Amino acid sequence: MSQPQVKNPYIRIALRRARAGTGSSPVFLNRRTAVQQLPNLREILAGIRWALIGAMALRAYAPERMTQDVDILIHAHDEPAARSAFITAGYAIGGTLAIGGFTALPVGEAGYSIDVVASDAPWLDEALDHPSFDPAGFPALPRPFLALMKLQAGRAQDVADITRLLRAAGRDERALIRTVIARYAPDLVEDYDALVTLTDLEFGAPEDSRG
Repeated sequence: MSQPQVKNPYIRIALRRARAGTGSSPVFLNRRTAVQQLPNLREILAGIRWALIGAMALRAYAPERMTQDVDILIHAHDEPAARSAFITAGYAIGGTLAIGGFTALPVGEAGYSIDVVASDAPWLDEALDHPSFDPAGFPALPRPFLALMKLQAGRAQDVADITRLLRAAGRDERALIRTVIARYAPDLVEDYDALVTLTDLEFGAPEDSRG
């Protein structure tokens, strides 16, 4: 069977090199932890809808990955209120993010810097209204929209993260993810299909796809 024609070079390399059964053990992959203690963003951003993205969001779906940064997503119209909320909480406002938003920096060396991504994506309201939650109870971007963001970012780590997101997604959820990508980034559907192939090669097909 021919492989999908993908645009992302990292996916092409991974498909060439992947071998069946080379993924991490299921015991590790099924772990969900919240070892990294985040600041109380629910209190800081009271009244503002937000969700984790990036490495921290992944721990709602896959093993926790250590990071020095916290990335969150808010609506663009909430950016002024979010800036004020972080200043009130004792943060300094750093540079402006190239993709929209800003960085909130803790005073002193202790604590996490917070990249606050401000977006007006057409799917944002739906995503923020229906978050998933990590083991510490923080809202994380729903799996379909997190996969969409990571596919659009297209970095090597994002490609690896998507396979972790897909590993625990059943057939119906994978179909939903594909629908979201087809609607909002149709040029990336073949890349998504290739990542499904890669995920199943590395980790095995999900239970509801076997038979």
